[in-house]
Amino acid sequence: MKNWIPIFVVGLFVQSASSWAADRPNILLAIADDWSYGHAGAYGCQWVKTPNFDRIAREGILFQRAFTPNAKCAPSRATILTGRYSWQLEQAGNHMCIFPAKFGGYVERLAADGYVAGYTGKGWGPGIARDASGKLRKITGVAYQKRKAKPPARAISNIDYAANFTEFLGQVPDGKPWVFWFGTTEPHRGYEFQSGLRLGKKLSDIDRVPGYWPDNEMTRNDMLDYSVEVEHYDSHLGLILAALKEAEQLDNTLIIATSDHGMPFPRVKGQAYADSNQIPLAIRWPRGVMGKGRVVEDFVNFTDLAPTILQAAQVSEAAPLMQSISGRSLFDIFQSSASGQVNPERDHVLVGKERHDIGRPQAGGYPIRGICEGDWLYLHNYETGRWPAGNPETGYLNCDGSPTKSYVLDQRRTGAEIVFWNMCFGKRPVEELFNVKVDPDCIINLATSTEHEVLLARLKGRMERELKSQGDPRMFGRGAIFDGYPYSNKGTDHFYERYMAGEKLKAGWVRPTDFEEKPLD
Repeated sequence: MKNWIPIFVVGLFVQSASSWAADRPNILLAIADDWSYGHAGAYGCQWVKTPNFDRIAREGILFQRAFTPNAKCAPSRATILTGRYSWQLEQAGNHMCIFPAKFGGYVERLAADGYVAGYTGKGWGPGIARDASGKLRKITGVAYQKRKAKPPARAISNIDYAANFTEFLGQVPDGKPWVFWFGTTEPHRGYEFQSGLRLGKKLSDIDRVPGYWPDNEMTRNDMLDYSVEVEHYDSHLGLILAALKEAEQLDNTLIIATSDHGMPFPRVKGQAYADSNQIPLAIRWPRGVMGKGRVVEDFVNFTDLAPTILQAAQVSEAAPLMQSISGRSLFDIFQSSASGQVNPERDHVLVGKERHDIGRPQAGGYPIRGICEGDWLYLHNYETGRWPAGNPETGYLNCDGSPTKSYVLDQRRTGAEIVFWNMCFGKRPVEELFNVKVDPDCIINLATSTEHEVLLARLKGRMERELKSQGDPRMFGRGAIFDGYPYSNKGTDHFYERYMAGEKLKAGWVRPTDFEEKPLD
């Protein structure tokens, strides 16, 4: 079974889509920054309050197995925009990259087809996106950033996302459809320490700390502070829903509520375990989605969003602005009233990564490819001599600074505990295999088990066949091309070599104490 759909096939669905919606729908993507799967009331979570996300799920579809193929901001968002896997996007498959002009996104495509396009907060990035003439692209539309409001905690942005959206909505001409990207910078680091306690939460509210972190007050405070920022995203989502209702546009708006990847904690963001790539996803569109309160178990991923949006907007051709799309429209799920597994062919997703942040010798990344199928996650690590979260002597720069990170690092330095450091920062074997149903934290590696030899070989074979069909350079011996792409910020070039030579360099997303005094290998 192929995991792609030729873009010309989208046109076959236009009549069906038109019968569901008399007018072309508006499109709203509501995307948080670093929000993990499961941390919403709709998923049964009690310590993160998300009544507005829950409403979208209750009035539409809640997806239980939604994934980003790449758990880092820029490549994940590039996948959403283009409908292509990050390893199909050349430079845009990296973080802090230069986005090739030839890879257009769905926002630009809809803008060319009559939609009014705008965004507030965080769009695509970090990186630079210019068109073929060198002009900055409106890759997520025209920016609406002027409205400000006092945030509930320090380190939360003062951008009034909902007010900016309302301003945008008021400027859309009557009868014109619109596409809007509502992107919070929350719950990205940093956090106001103990803001959760200050706002009335309790450490005991958290029902479970993942097994790869120590369960103590420091970690639980960090998790509560994270929940405050998720709730900030959700509160603005609620205000946007109210604005749509007031404008009588709520039911003719396709609303996609999600996050770009997992939470900014050790072993999650920037890695490829289940908690890294699995993301929350709820979709509401009464005029285009059958039923309400459906909970879907199909494996879907971010390459599926662009073809879904194009189909909903009745755009039959992605070209010439966009390249061919690898994902599959979700209309098979929309047009069913079923919950559970709707389409048996949606039985897996691919995940992976190349170069994320700076800090390794010769600007090296940590390449991974993997496949999630049923209850199983198989991962292949291609450069096991490298440090997964970045070199210790340059601060483990693919892991944001945090109280949890600092605690784990200090435990290793003092000799008090090394187990958590090994899980979060230690080097890895070539192959990893996890049963995520019984081991959701991906701690018990079954790759060397003779009992699982046949399963591992089958998963690896399926993954590699699909990657080859997608033209992944790493499958053809050309994976090093990703390490050779330039950074968007020239000041970060040769960071490792310059830092080790004594140059005073800063990396603002980690703490000064994250840097080890000397290499650990």
